[in-house]
Amino acid sequence: MPNTYETIQVGDSYEWKKVVTAEDVKSFARITGDDNPIHVDEEYAKEHSRFGRPVVHGVLLLGLISKVLGRDYPGHGSIAVAISCRFLRPVTVGSEVTVQIKVSEKLESSKHIKVKVYIYKESKMVLGGEGRVIPPTEEDGELQMPEK
Repeated sequence: MPNTYETIQVGDSYEWKKVVTAEDVKSFARITGDDNPIHVDEEYAKEHSRFGRPVVHGVLLLGLISKVLGRDYPGHGSIAVAISCRFLRPVTVGSEVTVQIKVSEKLESSKHIKVKVYIYKESKMVLGGEGRVIPPTEEDGELQMPEK
């Protein structure tokens, strides 16, 4: 059962780790059409990038936040209505990142929650921001969980 507006508390948090692979980045580039060689071409990035290696698309990182909000916390039935962030440091392809969500406020009138969103690489924040989410409510009844 997903977390509901009623069960979520200010201060609740959730973390998820993922290694962002070259295949992840290439799939994202294929889907979006953003095949900038700084993301997908190791030789180009080595010669023409200040980072010396391909870097993960910033919007792919936002997609990881979307995955956590919709699948993990609050989870199924949740709808993200806003996410804003700043990209603070590059994430090189092949890096492990930690996505962290922290509940910062509950909005009783709309049954929305505000969350702080962060992504870390090697304990350094690479993305920071906030979001607004509509979690399921107990009034929504039993939500059907997809089969794995």
